[in-house]
Amino acid sequence: MEGTEMEEKQQPGHAGARARQTSSSVAVIGDEAVLGESSVALVDDYDDRPKEWWGARHTLAFLGFLGFATVYAMRVNLSVAIVAMVKSEAIANDTKNDSGACPFPDDWDDSSDAGNQNGEFEWSETTQGLILGSFFYGYFFTNIPGGRAAEYFGGKRVLGLGILVTAVLTVLSPLCAEVSTGLFVAVRILEGLSEGVTFPAMNILLATWVPPLERAKFASVVFAGAQFGTVVTLPVSGWLCDSDFLGGWPSVFYVFGGLGILWSLAWFLLVSDRPDIHPRISQEEKQYILRHCAAKKSQPVRMPWKALVTSRPVWFLAIVHFGNNWGFYTLLTELPTYLKEIQHFDMKSNGLVSALPYFVMWVSSLIYSNVMERLVAAGMLTILKVRKISMVIGEYGPMLGLIAMCFVKCDKTLAIVVLCVTTGCNGAIYSGYMCSHQDLAPNLAGSLMGITNTVASIPGFVTPLVTGALTETQTVDAWQTVFLISAAVYLVTNIGYLLFVPATVQPWNEETPSQAPEHEEKKY
Repeated sequence: MEGTEMEEKQQPGHAGARARQTSSSVAVIGDEAVLGESSVALVDDYDDRPKEWWGARHTLAFLGFLGFATVYAMRVNLSVAIVAMVKSEAIANDTKNDSGACPFPDDWDDSSDAGNQNGEFEWSETTQGLILGSFFYGYFFTNIPGGRAAEYFGGKRVLGLGILVTAVLTVLSPLCAEVSTGLFVAVRILEGLSEGVTFPAMNILLATWVPPLERAKFASVVFAGAQFGTVVTLPVSGWLCDSDFLGGWPSVFYVFGGLGILWSLAWFLLVSDRPDIHPRISQEEKQYILRHCAAKKSQPVRMPWKALVTSRPVWFLAIVHFGNNWGFYTLLTELPTYLKEIQHFDMKSNGLVSALPYFVMWVSSLIYSNVMERLVAAGMLTILKVRKISMVIGEYGPMLGLIAMCFVKCDKTLAIVVLCVTTGCNGAIYSGYMCSHQDLAPNLAGSLMGITNTVASIPGFVTPLVTGALTETQTVDAWQTVFLISAAVYLVTNIGYLLFVPATVQPWNEETPSQAPEHEEKKY
């Protein structure tokens, strides 16, 4: 890649780099000027890192982790609950035992599937796909406004209110489902609207609170909350659906919605938008953060729309975000159905088995990010190389895993192993493109995440419809088609990121983007 050598010399973890402070250091990649990390004070070995083992930024990360766990709990609980909500007659039973379906296990007992016998809604596979995807119809519209709102009003308020409103709507979901399918879909759309602000709001908080050297680790901790929430929610939802607690499946919404309300109280009490206004932060930690974070500490910068639209890194960042979410949402929303209809896991074990891949992803992302941080700190890797290596593992690992799923046929054990490896590899993306928004534009990290996450929300409502249409017959061949489509999307969408997305601050990150042409004339 053209300009890569210049980029690497600007990375804070690059061997031989020393602390310096400039305002015009620029690298040139292709025909785009790139304002390097050296636009702020950078210390490659971060000798001034606070000695305290726990600080305000750790509290932010821990509550962010719990917040995303809660967010995903309220998002994915429907994937399990819908299996118990639907009458068994609504599923194409006449196709289960034809030549294209897996045979039932020898010890299969129809009563083991009783969790679905008492479902009260006659929803076809296509209708279920519409319901599962309805969340993303709302999610699509609030990412960009959420990012700008976080930059103006603070990520604390925007993120906290977004999750609180989602929690209240989740508690109301069973009642709305009983009233009408249309009202239930409307509530899911509203949940998407309120939850759409979460990733952009957290991104601006991370850009403000976390120095570049620690970015991969902290981003992985926070966003891995999504996997933790999934790991907990899927088996717990299966257990709740199979129980008589609060009516069975309605308890799934009551429990996780209630946890969301409790989380929001802790968030508003313990988190601040910026380190300079935090009432309990130590002076050492505050100075460390302010010295190394490139994000503005006061008013947000204006949106450089022309620069954003014409920025090649932004386009390819949005494309890879779209591709990752296509594969991720395909599994996230449809895995319980696949395990029940194809591999014939009963209701009691379905949630637990569905959670295993996300447990592997959660653990692997935390281990991987810590290894990457150590390698950068030791000067063995640059931040740019970390991003690229992470995306090779995080995107092409799942691609190969989905291709392998086409060969497992009816081997239940092999299917679970392959799914665990597939999602485990995907955990590397938290050290990859999920940090790129902060790398490219720390002042606009919320808005930039909003832009790419808006594009990436499209698979949320498209993949359930596509999967539902392809799997009406619930055969092995139909699911192979689903897996191959996702693998192809992984393959194509990651190419542009690997070739054209740098890890350096862009000129339009500054408050006066009109000055960027002057910077572009200066080449090194």
